[in-house]
Amino acid sequence: MTDDYFTTDVHRRLREEVREFAETTVRPQVADMEQSRSVDHKMSRLIAEKGWIGVTVQPAYGGLGLGHLAKTIVIEELARVSGAMGAMAQASQLGVAKILHFGDEAQKWRWLPAVSTGECLPTIAVTEPESGGHVLGMSMSAERDGDEYVLNGRKVFVGNSHVGDLHGVVARTGPGSKGLSAFLVPSTAPGLSLPEHGTAMGLHGFSFGELVFDDCRVPAENLLGSEGDGLNVAYSSSTLYGRPNLTAVSLGIHQAIVEETARFAREHQRYGQALGELPTVKQKLGQLQSDLMTARILAYHAVHLLDQGLPCDTELMNAKLVNVELSLNAARTAMEVHAAYGLSADRSLERLVRDAHHIYAPAGTSDVQRLRLAENALGKSQSQWSVRLAEEVRSSAAALEERGTTCDAGSAA
Repeated sequence: MTDDYFTTDVHRRLREEVREFAETTVRPQVADMEQSRSVDHKMSRLIAEKGWIGVTVQPAYGGLGLGHLAKTIVIEELARVSGAMGAMAQASQLGVAKILHFGDEAQKWRWLPAVSTGECLPTIAVTEPESGGHVLGMSMSAERDGDEYVLNGRKVFVGNSHVGDLHGVVARTGPGSKGLSAFLVPSTAPGLSLPEHGTAMGLHGFSFGELVFDDCRVPAENLLGSEGDGLNVAYSSSTLYGRPNLTAVSLGIHQAIVEETARFAREHQRYGQALGELPTVKQKLGQLQSDLMTARILAYHAVHLLDQGLPCDTELMNAKLVNVELSLNAARTAMEVHAAYGLSADRSLERLVRDAHHIYAPAGTSDVQRLRLAENALGKSQSQWSVRLAEEVRSSAAALEERGTTCDAGSAA
């Protein structure tokens, strides 16, 4: 298989565990999620209780400590069955990043064990209605008042908005790029409210809604890092977690599209033979398989480099770009093979096509990724987050190696 070069026995056992859960527990609920179009709180909790949200959290804090490739496998396998639950897992793990990289020891000990046991689902809230992906354009304010900060403003498109327990919120404490700061805001904080969650085109069951802060008070000890670190919190989380996480969601949906199309081509008859025996359909299936293999190699290679603490910001950008674009191409090709059958809500392809489009914008559209890659080609790239935080991610690689040695020893015994 294409992933054997990157994966270990630990990864393969993890994949089997997640796939079994996804098939036996998640899949039976997909139809209900599609019909209700409401946030699935119960399934989000069941996934969290498996401990997978803490897959990159060091064992010292109760996490699995298996690194980013393991995280990719968890998200991919969930998204293969339900794009919504893959998105739920990726959004929570994105919320982990800010605590791991910018939290002090008190914050880590308070929150990471709860994340690892599934008692706390974290989020990150950066985007605002008027500024969109332009982080420096945000206007939400945070003012110091004694031993507290008072937050005012709105955040939109917050992954896990309505199931999250702890929101990582970036707000303006001063002017310019040094005027952004990040805060840990519990969902129960006074002054924080959640407007009713609206429906969207896809990812039914996943919440990505709005948070409203009206004189919301949080203790000063909930400041992440120092005042002025907000931009770094946002950018590092997006680069090291957001892009690979969304790559994994896209990859899982892509896998499901190929599987569903191949199944349809085997079972559907045309001219007295399976549809898949027609040369034109075979060409399309061959391209689907080729693109899926390419997408997976790029995704795994990027997070493998990240786990080794090697420079890979551009690889993470490219993996997100290519995976999103190829999954959208796959969706179109699959619809061509299914023809009118693909339009039926009774078939999963219709859902997969809608879900695939949701992965385009978060953590930067394809155009944004191309702009960043162009800067790299022109030699204008800034310092890489994968380098600046290399020592921290290496600890997960060491934990994975130790876990693999322990498991091998246990198996031998």
